Amino acid sequence: QVQLVESGGGLVQPGGSLRLSCVASGSIRSIYAMGWYRQTPGKQRELVASITSGGRINSADSVKGRFTISRDNAKNTVYLQMNSLKPEDTAVYFCNAQIVEIIAPNPNEFWGQGTQVTVSS
Repeated sequence: QVQLVESGGGLVQPGGSLRLSCVASGSIRSIYAMGWYRQTPGKQRELVASITSGGRINSADSVKGRFTISRDNAKNTVYLQMNSLKPEDTAVYFCNAQIVEIIAPNPNEFWGQGTQVTVSS
């Protein structure tokens, strides 16, 4: 069984930084894209940034120049470095990954449980 476990959320002042981490574990054959989404109450979950196994990155315009996504394929881990945080970045951040399990030939989508990021003075 595959699990995604996030860490690194919390409360930070405007202009501050946080680093989120997400580790995938379980019966994993390979991992395709990994990414981060965020959601606020009453709104749809939105893409923050994603990265393929080859390092191709896609990110939302609202975070370009402030957030950096990276991954360590050897550790099945994806990171999100968030700098110059703004109150509007406040949300629950979810890790997402497309994973091929040992028992299955095709990739499935998996989600973490979410971690709260609050930007407030």
